[in-house]
Amino acid sequence: MLERLKIHLNKNFPFLENSKLLLAVSGGIDSMVLVHLLHQLKYSIGLCHCNFQLRGLESFGDQDFIRQYADANEIPLFLTQFDTEAFANDYKLSTQIAARELRYNWFYELLETENYDYILTAHHADDNIETFLINLSRGTGLEGLIGIPARNNKIIRPLLPFTRAEIDHYAKENTIQWREDSSNASDKYLRNKIRHHLVPLLKELNPKFIDSFQKTQSYLKESQELVEDASIMVYQQVAKEDEEMIIFDLKQLLRLPNYKSYLYQWLHEFGFTAWEDVYALVESQSGKQVFSPHYRLLKDRESLILSALLIDKPEQFFFVEKNVTEVNIPLNLAFCKVDDISAASNSVIFVDEDKLVYPLVLKKWEEGDSFQPFGMNGKSKKLSKLFKDEKLSLLEKENCWVLWSGNQIVWVIGIRQDERFRTDDSTQNILKIALQ
Repeated sequence: MLERLKIHLNKNFPFLENSKLLLAVSGGIDSMVLVHLLHQLKYSIGLCHCNFQLRGLESFGDQDFIRQYADANEIPLFLTQFDTEAFANDYKLSTQIAARELRYNWFYELLETENYDYILTAHHADDNIETFLINLSRGTGLEGLIGIPARNNKIIRPLLPFTRAEIDHYAKENTIQWREDSSNASDKYLRNKIRHHLVPLLKELNPKFIDSFQKTQSYLKESQELVEDASIMVYQQVAKEDEEMIIFDLKQLLRLPNYKSYLYQWLHEFGFTAWEDVYALVESQSGKQVFSPHYRLLKDRESLILSALLIDKPEQFFFVEKNVTEVNIPLNLAFCKVDDISAASNSVIFVDEDKLVYPLVLKKWEEGDSFQPFGMNGKSKKLSKLFKDEKLSLLEKENCWVLWSGNQIVWVIGIRQDERFRTDDSTQNILKIALQ
């Protein structure tokens, strides 16, 4: 096994040889074998161990065991303790998910503070089978069936080609000591039920089940690569990235015979899970939305618009003093005095400066705001009605800024000027305001 691992690392992870490696060690047979193997191969390693305080004195026994091992072998060791149950209760997580969150957050913190390059874990081929079956039982896309990745950013899993039986054999052959986790014997967790009952049955039905499984996963990974390639090509035809949003053209999307598959491929990484609601959005009326924890998918006429959820912030005001020539926050506006009026537009207006009350104020529109649209002398109109007439999407409305003079609107920026500040024959000072 030592020689096979050496070949595997040289072929697939040659960069590890000159790196500082942090090994996640539980004290169990898998992680202790990984430590022994890399120590034999002369890699630069340090150990890190999390005490989740879930098994009473047994948890502290694991911690003491690893400390003694690290001291005896002169290997750097980092230890921490978590109140995992309290964390799980506070954030309404399962104990296993809470432990995973705590563990990996700490691992990445150690990379930064202790100047290590990569974290290595002892996941192996049997873990891969169990993960596959867990995902299969819960329902998953193709990415849930291709298994545990050998590399995920800074996380490396060098033992994935090796089985639990091979690890057991190596440990006994080299008289490696380890700690047994009593929770592994319980069927309380789904993974343990699969490990104790389902996987042995599959191996009984096919003695070469692991070999067959690894071939199947290899084929699935190749299929996933094809799916990703096709997804990228179609995305370029259907989607347009516009500043902080992605706009999907529904006419183009609905020409695809399997558009739901493409939507899943494009959107699952944004945390969406209510797929039937996502697919129904295509045929819904404008304004309907589906949410993930951090994103929103909005139906807007002939488009689906993906954007990040806005974080609630205190209302923001930006002041524009007299004689200012340029403003860069929150918009790029240019102010200059001119002698006459050229072509006005939605992005360029001309106002009678003597009618302005300084400082001008820039702020987002609010429900109930009203103004007198340019050309409609004496008639007021609510901005909500203006937006409806202009057929603005929800996102466009949310991002609309208004320029105020005192308690009157000067300009619904980029859309319409207010009649009350227009120039006339008596105007002596013309101010041009342009949206850059």
